[in-house]
Amino acid sequence: MSLQVEDVMVEDVVTVEADVTVKRAVGLMNKYEIGCLVVTKRGKPIGIVTERDMLTRVLAESRSPEKTKVSDIMSRPLIVAQAEMDLEEAARLMFKMKVKKLPVVSDGKLVGLVTLTDLARFQPQVIKLLKKIQTMETAPKRMKKVADYYVV
Repeated sequence: MSLQVEDVMVEDVVTVEADVTVKRAVGLMNKYEIGCLVVTKRGKPIGIVTERDMLTRVLAESRSPEKTKVSDIMSRPLIVAQAEMDLEEAARLMFKMKVKKLPVVSDGKLVGLVTLTDLARFQPQVIKLLKKIQTMETAPKRMKKVADYYVV
């Protein structure tokens, strides 16, 4: 039996509406001590905003967090995993698309979030899977840190 995304995903995903300011989004991230928010429009997931997005698209560009909307800096299109997706397939998707966080959907609805770190620390068989993928595909620099730390 192989593990599926729904077996390791976090179900309580914090979301933010697209028209919210970056300052307000940062407040949510600090409140919940998280590194990303799934961006929604009328309840439908349309993007993701991460700490890195805020550093590169707000701070580095000297944009105003009070005036900049989350929709202006979010990563899109949103790359998602299906809840019933095999973990190996999800890990391959992360490497291929160079992302560390995958919102999880089922029937078009957001049901969870899985990160590269979740996969790496879940259990030994996932570590073997990441080693296998790492030998076949080059990890992007920001993913390499997680892979090098957990995959020894």
